[in-house]
Amino acid sequence: MSQKYEYKFVRLGEGLLNVRREGRERYQSVIHENSRQGWRLVQIFAPGIGAYGAAKFYEMIFEREL
Repeated sequence: MSQKYEYKFVRLGEGLLNVRREGRERYQSVIHENSRQGWRLVQIFAPGIGAYGAAKFYEMIFEREL
């Protein structure tokens, strides 16, 4: 029997200043909070490039088995 999963996407830090502040301060608490709800962190990525090569935001992908 194949396993089925659901996915959740959490975005942190829209805008350059928010990325720096929120990305550093909140990402660990977001991971812990979601893991308590049964979600497993799959990936964190920064899909946009802002000023000075910095990410515009961070997106975290979580999954859990249905």
